[in-house]
Amino acid sequence: MGEVGTENVLRNLQLVDGQMVDITIRDGIITAITPPGQAEGETGQDCSGLYVSSGWIDLHVHAVPDFDPYGDEIDEIGVKQGVTTLVDAGSCGADRIGLFYRESLKAATQVFAFLNISRIGLERTDELSRLEWIDQSKAAEAAEAYPDFIVGLKARISQSVVKDSGIQPLKLARRLSEDTGLPLMVHIGSAPPAISEVLELLQPGDVITHYLNGKSNNLFHADGTPLQGLLDAAARGVHLDVGHGTASFSFRIAEQAKAAGIALNTISTDIYRGNRLNGPVYSMSNVLTKFLYLGYHLEEVIRAVTSSAAEWLGKPELAGIRVGQQANLTLFALEAGEKQLRDSEGDVRVAHHYIEAKGVYANGSLITC
Repeated sequence: MGEVGTENVLRNLQLVDGQMVDITIRDGIITAITPPGQAEGETGQDCSGLYVSSGWIDLHVHAVPDFDPYGDEIDEIGVKQGVTTLVDAGSCGADRIGLFYRESLKAATQVFAFLNISRIGLERTDELSRLEWIDQSKAAEAAEAYPDFIVGLKARISQSVVKDSGIQPLKLARRLSEDTGLPLMVHIGSAPPAISEVLELLQPGDVITHYLNGKSNNLFHADGTPLQGLLDAAARGVHLDVGHGTASFSFRIAEQAKAAGIALNTISTDIYRGNRLNGPVYSMSNVLTKFLYLGYHLEEVIRAVTSSAAEWLGKPELAGIRVGQQANLTLFALEAGEKQLRDSEGDVRVAHHYIEAKGVYANGSLITC
C-alpha cells in the first residue's frame, strides 16, 4: 500500500469512542473520513474488527542497540509494536547524541530524545556517580545543536546511579534545565536520595517516570495513601509517566494510585531488549492491557499514549485523526481471552480482554506489527 498517486481506503475501522469510519489516504495524507461504505477509491483493506487511533507514542524507551543492558533496535520497539513515535529516555549524553540522531533518521519510527545530563549516557549504569561527567557546557551545546530532536533532559536519580553524589546531580540538572529551557524527566528509585528531596526540586512540565514503582522509596505511604509531596507536585503541573521497565511497575501501587484518584498522564514502557524478550514488559500492547485490567476505560488508556503524550511533547499534530494531515495511525484489536500479566514484583494477574497492536500507517504505507 501507499503507491504514489493512488488512493487507499482503510475500511470499517472503529474509533475508540465507538464510531465506525472509513479513512481514505492519498500520498500519505488523510483525504477523507467517512461513514463505512461511503469512501471512494478502489484499493484498500477491510479492517473489520480493528480499532484505530492516532499513532501510539512511547515517552520512555531505550533505543540505542549497542548499549547493554539498556538498548534495543528502534523499529523493534517502535512500528513493530504499534508505536509510531518513541522518545529515547536518556540513553545518550552529549558524547553520543549526534550519532544517535543520525541513526534515528534511518528508522521507520519517528524518534525524539531526552539528553542524559551525564555526557557518557548509559555507557555505564552509574553515569551520575562522578560529578565531572555532568558537563554543563557540553550538554548545553548538544541541546542547541539538536533542537528538533532533544525534547528534555534525563536524570536517573536512584542510589545505584548516583552512588555517593546524592541529590547533587539533580541540582545540576535543574540548573541545566534553567539554562536550556528544557524540562527534566527524573527517574525515581531506591534511596538515597529520599523521594521527598527529589520532589521538591521538580517544576511544572517536568516528568516523574516510574511513579508506580513498588520500591521502599516510592510515592505512597504504607497505608496506600499518596505522599503529600506527590499531590503537591501533580497540582503544580509535574507530569506523571509510567515507565514500566524491569523493576518499576507494581500492580499494588497502581491500584493505590487509582483509588486515590491520581490522574493517568502517560503510559510508557521503558522497554529494551531484555524486558521485551523476557518480560515483564514484552510490548506496549501488554503494558496498555495492564491498565485495562486495572479498570481504566479503553479511551483513557489510549489517550495516555496519544493525545496526552503529544500534548506533553508540544506536538499536537501527532494526536487526532484529521483530514489534511499526515496519516499517523495505529490499528489494534481488543481481543477476548485470558492473558497472564506480570508486574515488576512478580505479581501475576489474569486479564480477560487484551489489546494487540496489528499495524501502523506511517511514512505513507501500512506496516504490519
